Amino acid sequence: MDEALKKVVTTVDHVGIAVPDLDAAIAFYADTFGLRATHTEVNEEQGVREAMLHAPGDESGPAVQLLAPLRPDSTIAKFLDTKGAGLQQVAYRVDDVEAAAETLRAKGLRLLYDKAKRGTADSKVNFVHPKDAGGVLVELVEPAK
Repeated sequence: MDEALKKVVTTVDHVGIAVPDLDAAIAFYADTFGLRATHTEVNEEQGVREAMLHAPGDESGPAVQLLAPLRPDSTIAKFLDTKGAGLQQVAYRVDDVEAAAETLRAKGLRLLYDKAKRGTADSKVNFVHPKDAGGVLVELVEPAK
């Protein structure tokens, strides 16, 4: 394996799902699949209200992230307007988001931000442009220390 790739992904962190109503979506995932909301927050910068859901007993494992728009000009609101509710992103956990971003840039991929931004629970995040990742918005997540 390419040594540089060892610095990129450590595990799947979460899948992000755009929803119009966060409370209704949390209830659906709890009632239907038994997932529990382990973290909720408002991210003004990203324009979303969000919740991380986990399987009972696996609160540190991969999550489902539900994202609802705070305002009509947010990325999630635009996504809902054009594509409707559904899978919006796949997120991979990394040890160092800036190092991972540089490794991917060296491979010719475009990232959405020059520097990582604040993500859920004070994580650091950046995104690979969907046109460079087979049509999938890929999020890189460095959890808060």
